[in-house]
Amino acid sequence: MDTATVAIEGLTPRIGVSGRPLASLPVTSLVRLSLFWLGLTAIDSVVTGALQSRLTFEGLVPPDRIGTSLAILAALTFGFSFFIQPTVGSISDYTTSRWGRRKPYIVVGAICDAVFLIGIATASTFVAIAAFVTLLAVSTNVARGPFQGYVPDLLPDHQVGMGSALVGLMQVVGNIVGFGLAAIANITGDFGVALAAVAVIEIVTMISVVVRVPNGPPARPRNGRSWRSIAAETWGTDILREKSYIWLLASRLLVMMGGASLVNFVVIYLANVHGLTQAEVGTAQLAMIAAVAVAAMAVIIPSARISDRIGRKPVIYASIALGTLSLVMAALAPNVPVAVVAAAIFGGSQGTFLAVDWALMTDIIPKAASGRYMGLSNVATQSSTTIAVIIGGLLFDAIIRAALGPDTAARVILFVGVGYFVVGALALRAVVEPPPAIKRAGSAAAV
Repeated sequence: MDTATVAIEGLTPRIGVSGRPLASLPVTSLVRLSLFWLGLTAIDSVVTGALQSRLTFEGLVPPDRIGTSLAILAALTFGFSFFIQPTVGSISDYTTSRWGRRKPYIVVGAICDAVFLIGIATASTFVAIAAFVTLLAVSTNVARGPFQGYVPDLLPDHQVGMGSALVGLMQVVGNIVGFGLAAIANITGDFGVALAAVAVIEIVTMISVVVRVPNGPPARPRNGRSWRSIAAETWGTDILREKSYIWLLASRLLVMMGGASLVNFVVIYLANVHGLTQAEVGTAQLAMIAAVAVAAMAVIIPSARISDRIGRKPVIYASIALGTLSLVMAALAPNVPVAVVAAAIFGGSQGTFLAVDWALMTDIIPKAASGRYMGLSNVATQSSTTIAVIIGGLLFDAIIRAALGPDTAARVILFVGVGYFVVGALALRAVVEPPPAIKRAGSAAAV
């Protein structure tokens, strides 16, 4: 039986000295695996759009409490993102089941996500929305933590670049789908269909993973340890010895906070800086989403391939530079067409970052505990939105109360995002990355 057959049948794969499988994952399985990222990301983006719009246009809270209300919703989800995702990811490292160590959590999380999305769609008060958003934070992080470790479980070294590119591509497509549905909902005034559609998308992509993707390597041995001790291991101080990993977490957090300063306030930005109605906001969103989509998808595969040759960090620096330029342009934009150009530059930045940052994280983590480390890494991803929304939301309301106007407040949030990008670039300097993949392969061949 050859190694490809072993991978397809989900039997125990042969592991190389790097801790990765030696057999290539079939392309069809790699694509199906990446598709679940589409469902997860679409949830984030459609809920983000729904919350901004419902608070801005439906009068659920007073106008000078919109930012604070968004901050409250972000804070409610923060604890669950921070603790549940890496803890469940670590537990999944040791889980034994007929579906492997990751799939049971993915199934349960996805089904609950669909239920709570319908709850957000039907809720008619701020308190009810907050309750369902909190429940969604629990369920989606139950799925995300183990899924973060699933991709490193299956990919050999030579497929990391392509796997990272597909992860980035599906995240971009997920954002396009989610924000696109939110924009259409703004035009029609109905978010129910948008949230239900995303629920269906996640269930379909989950089934594709569970039914058709290999289970991956066996669970780590528990050696008689209790599940409580394994959960506590997630937060062990041994992780502090992984200096590059810690610095990369900090860099990822800050860079994604920079992006969140535009993405998570785009409705507020368009409504207040450019004076658009709800329907006009939806139309402008569609134009910006299209610009982001074209630019992001144009750079994802080339960025991943370039990073295989020259290293991940130089490509990430380029993405940060583009992100900084996009936020400055959007903050100073005199009209919507200029904002759309800024969105295209932002798309290039995000496409590059998503394609390469995940690969760098995969390169440096200990492979046997990938659920734990990748779960913690996605805490930075989730926390970036939370922290950016809390800071931006409180700042937005404070500037309005200071009588400086909502347009000024929205622009200031974007300039704060520029600061996040700059500090994120500084944190990346401390990361020591392995040699580029193609050079590693050449060295191995020479030996």
